[in-house]
Amino acid sequence: MSYEQSPKKTGLTREIVKWLQSLDLSFYPMNVRRDFSNGYLVAEIFSHYYPSDFLLHSYNKGTSLSAKQWNWSRIERSLQKLNLHLMKRLVDGTIHCKPGAAELLVQEVYTILTNRSVGEVQRPESDFTDQKYQELLPTLARSTACRAIKNNLTITEIMAEPDICTNQRKAEVILHRHLEHKAADRVLDPRRLKVTNLGQLAAKNLVPSSRGDECFDGVSSAGTTSELFSSSTLSGAAVPFKEIKVEALSHWQDSPE
Repeated sequence: MSYEQSPKKTGLTREIVKWLQSLDLSFYPMNVRRDFSNGYLVAEIFSHYYPSDFLLHSYNKGTSLSAKQWNWSRIERSLQKLNLHLMKRLVDGTIHCKPGAAELLVQEVYTILTNRSVGEVQRPESDFTDQKYQELLPTLARSTACRAIKNNLTITEIMAEPDICTNQRKAEVILHRHLEHKAADRVLDPRRLKVTNLGQLAAKNLVPSSRGDECFDGVSSAGTTSELFSSSTLSGAAVPFKEIKVEALSHWQDSPE
């Protein structure tokens, strides 16, 4: 089986891409993070070198969490018999589709099976977050705190470890890291955050009052509503405003109780 064109961006080095193409896999991993998560392709790769220890008919091609856990548990048992092992951190990151985890896992498999090291490897973050991707985005396009937690704490990760306290600690770590990056952005670009909300913008446009007996900002109790709408404030307004004068009725004050 030949591949006319390899994917433009796989996250793998050219050497590993050529190696995968030479194995005649049942399908080529166009999306490394997704296609390696259930472990089937990893078992298929090992079966080319140890066919009697990795029987593909016993592996599941499904993408559910139970199918992933089943496949990876069988891979682990087969590797133990061969006195081989994969880093648990890489396996867990690959199962939960963490950024960069599958790429490192494939590199480790390549090193184990070929006894060759990979040159010019770009190591992702040790906790497999989307930090590198966020840094490539403009500041206004980066994730909010809620989105950062959602991106870096997957639903399969919560299902695999349903303990509330454990997941709460993971969310707190993600939130803390997000706030640290946001604080660093403020230091690098303080002018962008001079005005943070519409309330501050409105406060700048308030008309100062020259009287001391005012009930509201810019409107006196004995004045008229026209004082609030000065010519500078309503220079571009299309709706005309009419002055309304209100006079107190003096005979109400003299009337008996």
